[in-house]
Amino acid sequence: MTLALRILERLDAIAAADWDALRPDDNPFLSHAFLAGLEQHGCLRAEWGWQAQHLGLFEDARLVAVAPLYLKFNSHGEFVFDHAWAQALERTGGDYYPKLLCAVPYSPVVGPRLLAGADAHADARRAALLAGLRELMQSARVSSTHLLFLDAADLAACARDDAHWLARCDVQFHWSNRDWHTFEDFLAALKHKKRKNIRAERAQVAASGLHIEWRAGASLDASEWRAVHALYLETFDAHGNHAALSADFFAHLGASLPGQVWLALARSGDDIVAMALFLASSSTLYGRYWGSQVPLPGLHFELCYYQGIEHCLCAGLQRFEPGAQGEHKLARGFLPTLTHSRHAIAHAGLRHAVAHHLEAEQAQVQDWREQLLAHSPYAQ
Repeated sequence: MTLALRILERLDAIAAADWDALRPDDNPFLSHAFLAGLEQHGCLRAEWGWQAQHLGLFEDARLVAVAPLYLKFNSHGEFVFDHAWAQALERTGGDYYPKLLCAVPYSPVVGPRLLAGADAHADARRAALLAGLRELMQSARVSSTHLLFLDAADLAACARDDAHWLARCDVQFHWSNRDWHTFEDFLAALKHKKRKNIRAERAQVAASGLHIEWRAGASLDASEWRAVHALYLETFDAHGNHAALSADFFAHLGASLPGQVWLALARSGDDIVAMALFLASSSTLYGRYWGSQVPLPGLHFELCYYQGIEHCLCAGLQRFEPGAQGEHKLARGFLPTLTHSRHAIAHAGLRHAVAHHLEAEQAQVQDWREQLLAHSPYAQ
């Protein structure tokens, strides 16, 4: 048997069943449907800085491990910010772009990045992928390689290859079920003021006359998906951001990931006037996108957080990751949680400077998390 690494420039070059069999769990963002859908429906384009370069490990003709990999010509859509690193290298006359990115595009969600199955050879395959990433960085003469939002197995693989990877961490706000069964159980665990504020926010929405509903993505018709996508576009436009996901991709998610795509919708009469879009695994709910035509205080919290918590409690999900950033999530039951990335940098001078910077940054992130935890919304 011969092991060989190959570059795959399109995900549809691999059968969905072969790709999905290498996932350790049902994280939807690492599914063939999600990642191939981004390519097929116009969400990843060279002019936007994305070129697929997925790294596959083959045993003869059989795919035995793979990493979702992209050649990047900017740092948009990543959520681990390295713009200062790029500027530092470019000030010395070097080129930071292109670089290699092992991540899920536009999605700051924790999960596997080195898909190697779950048998006794998985660790060796992860090691082969990491070695392949470093070799590709050298042979392609790119500045750096970045693995973002890694799970425990991938972090352990990087630790075994520690000499080549710089460690970085950040904070997101995640909700975990502490053996609660109802929303009232969850509220009872909060400090009085936090509990009172949440009840007031929910009461304001309830009194607005809007109808709130929780829907499976597979149940939406074409007109409902168009309305949802229009709200997504309006939100991105209002904040001056680039809305990369197409209407066809939204509808593709609903059809191709049944049971894993959910929406909280607010209706005024028959019209969808606000929405929050979620994806889910068998253990975790992931909040992704929000949009609203109604300037109603509390509606964002209702759709993006409280509806999601209620779904977790009803469906038996243990975790809820509502997205990047947002200290306001702390008061609503989401605690500061460390996320992790690893970085290989080819340029020796830049690597030394970044390593020095990360030592100070890591300490600052840890201190910030401790300060946030000191203001936990929970009574105990």
